[in-house]
Amino acid sequence: MARTEPGFQGQDRSRPPMESNPPDGTGPMHVPFGHIVANEKWRGSQLAQGMQGKIKLVFEDGLTPVDFYLSSKSCILYITEAELVAGNGYRKRLVRVRNSNKLQGIVVVEKTQMSEQYFPAVQKFTVLDLGMVLLPVASQMEASCLIIQLVQEQTREPSKNPFLRKKRALVSEPALLRSVQQIPGVGKVKAPLLLQRFPSIQQLSNASLRELEAVVGPAAAQRIHAFFSQPRH
Repeated sequence: MARTEPGFQGQDRSRPPMESNPPDGTGPMHVPFGHIVANEKWRGSQLAQGMQGKIKLVFEDGLTPVDFYLSSKSCILYITEAELVAGNGYRKRLVRVRNSNKLQGIVVVEKTQMSEQYFPAVQKFTVLDLGMVLLPVASQMEASCLIIQLVQEQTREPSKNPFLRKKRALVSEPALLRSVQQIPGVGKVKAPLLLQRFPSIQQLSNASLRELEAVVGPAAAQRIHAFFSQPRH
């Protein structure tokens, strides 16, 4: 049963009923415009508190493997510092959403001093193996700001800037931009240039060294090409 967080400012208690989620948790979810549907496990967390008064948050049981729905078909998969340090248990959740034809997932990872050494592994798995967008955050408070921004970008001009695109690899431009910035050799300056030429992670990963050099020069091209040429397990 859906429940709202009492302390969340402006919460509409007469919202439409939620559509039931399929047994595997990877189906579309009805999300009222401007709301976020959150997994019940996040109730009372720092992440949820960071959104208080800024977005309308609705809690739902049984959202596994999804942590937050931003719209009916776009969602956040959140990997905590503890999950990253503990091993590869998060991978099943990512694969379930990646294999779904009904959901577009963005992976948000806590990249802290403790978990930083494990970040390259999750980055390779998410970006290389699954072709999903990955966004690192330093804390749950930073993640709350990021999620709010994604929802605001989505709802500002929904007709002109849809969060979902026709192809699985294409998500909202800001999220994709942040993900590409994390690839070794890219950064904030080169990421927009690359996305003008290669508008998805798949296209970027398939680019030849010569094609990359034409956009970012030989040194950066070598690092980007090496990243996408790593063996996949």
